[in-house]
Amino acid sequence: MLTKRIIPCLDVRDGRVVKGVRFTGLRDAGDPVEQAARYQSQGADEIVILDVSATPEGRATGIETVAALREVLSIPLTVGGGVRSVADAERLLGAGADKVAVNTAAVERPAILSELARRTGSQCVVLAIDAARQPGQSGWEVVTRSGVNRSGLDAVQWARDAQQLGVGEVLLTSWDRDGTGDGYDLELLGAMSAAVDIPIIASGGAAGSDHMLAAFQAGADAVLAASIFHDGINTVTDIKASLAAKNVEVRL
Repeated sequence: MLTKRIIPCLDVRDGRVVKGVRFTGLRDAGDPVEQAARYQSQGADEIVILDVSATPEGRATGIETVAALREVLSIPLTVGGGVRSVADAERLLGAGADKVAVNTAAVERPAILSELARRTGSQCVVLAIDAARQPGQSGWEVVTRSGVNRSGLDAVQWARDAQQLGVGEVLLTSWDRDGTGDGYDLELLGAMSAAVDIPIIASGGAAGSDHMLAAFQAGADAVLAASIFHDGINTVTDIKASLAAKNVEVRL
């Protein structure tokens, strides 16, 4: 049986970790290299770093930050933010990333996903979906450009299409739950896990191990969290111990 993964997320702006609610009101949360090293020592299975200002500012993720992270990490590293081409992805992979996450560029030009899969392998390609509930309707809409743009795309159908294009994993963030501590959107997770056969990383809303357990039960293969780790509410060690006590297979 594959173990369930616990993944701290580093949202980075101007070389610093930041955190907010629904991608706004960002506050400083520390140095990314120091944070990543600490989470690895606590037993994190992977690290995700997302440059939250790269796409809005029309630039690429800082290669220097990725290289510095690789210097201290032996666990997998996924990097997203500002990936618009195969060349962008190859620069990140060359600097030490194991996987690249694509959101806005894929919505604007879906062919980039198949191009990346052919060049780097599906295992290196993560589709980041920021999904917002559609007011007065059922379903979820894909939002891009750090939550500013409503794309009109149905999030679940978009994941199906992306799997056909060669994506190896989905990083699924509930825009409505992001930073709230109200728990993952379990309905969204259930719909997504029923729609695709590739691993799903649940993101947005975690406040503790109970929320993570619920996400796994809803179909997530991994859970991502930021605030609870950055603010010292929980450690990765504590989360894994709690989940193991509830019969969740985790790497201890």
